[in-house]
Amino acid sequence: MADKRPQRGATLNRESARFNLPERAMDGDWLDDREGLDGAPPRLRTTVTVERARTIISRNSSPDIGFDRSINPYRGCEHGCIYCFARPTHAFHDLSPGLDFESKLFAKPDAAELLRAELGKRGYVAQPIAFGTNTDPYQPIETDWRITRACLEVLAETNHPLTITTKSDRVVRDIDLLAPMAAKGLAAVAISLTSLDPKIAMTLEPRAPTPTRRLTAVRALVAAGIPTHVSIAPVIPAITDHEIEHLIERAAEAGARSVSFIPVRLPWEVAPLFKAWLDAHFPDRASKVMAIIASIREGRENDPGFFTRMRGSGPWAELLRTRFQIACRKHGMNVERIALRSELFRPPAGPQGDLFG
Repeated sequence: MADKRPQRGATLNRESARFNLPERAMDGDWLDDREGLDGAPPRLRTTVTVERARTIISRNSSPDIGFDRSINPYRGCEHGCIYCFARPTHAFHDLSPGLDFESKLFAKPDAAELLRAELGKRGYVAQPIAFGTNTDPYQPIETDWRITRACLEVLAETNHPLTITTKSDRVVRDIDLLAPMAAKGLAAVAISLTSLDPKIAMTLEPRAPTPTRRLTAVRALVAAGIPTHVSIAPVIPAITDHEIEHLIERAAEAGARSVSFIPVRLPWEVAPLFKAWLDAHFPDRASKVMAIIASIREGRENDPGFFTRMRGSGPWAELLRTRFQIACRKHGMNVERIALRSELFRPPAGPQGDLFG
């Protein structure tokens, strides 16, 4: 049974059947006791497990993604965004893509050391490394763990280009590293912004900073000379699609150079979680939302095809693209493409760096 939890996104914590994992109704000491004010469930505690990874740079060859390598300092994300396409990855750990994904997190404290070793390997060729492609590199635990910052320090030392996608204003903490890199053409940041309505944002992304704080972060990054993009992702029909023009306007006012959007995607276990969330928070329009999603996903809940998964198809998707393009022209967005340099890279100092540099 779905139930709302204060400051959490998912209303369900079912196991994935995709990997033949055992079904379990509830787990964790946080569900041992159900007492609370007026029968409310107790607050769900976040736990962090150390992961000793062997490598830190992940590679991809997807033709509709603009980078070929990325770093994810954390697994799981406390922001709790109900639509997050990374939720199914928790099933690989015998954990639920629901509440487990946003409360049972993994941190990779050796990330900077692994990164230094990989950058120092013979034949390494630099191309921009993307942060925030799976889970947010500036989610709340980064405040204490500082793994993202440690990786940025290595990249700054080696003049290695990077991009960051985040919905957290914590990124401004690292302006001291990012601004000098941006001055060399080595860094760019994308801030994710889905809604300007605090209530909708709180429901969609319960532990992410408010829209106002994210726009403030855009202004701070721009003022520091860091190329900044705003990602309106995802656009949810009948819930946030009416805001697209206003979002572009506010992004332009904050100084962002460019903006993009992606219609909501519901891969694998995300679909039942999203539908349960709709039933809990928007029962008056749940069927309408899913009907429109099906209309832009060729009659399905999700379209995994390259390129179409990012754009959608059909009249509704085409109307959204038209509105987006008109608003971008009106506010002077997407005039110039943000380009980063790779030729300044130098291998890190140390035995391998000295040998192969």
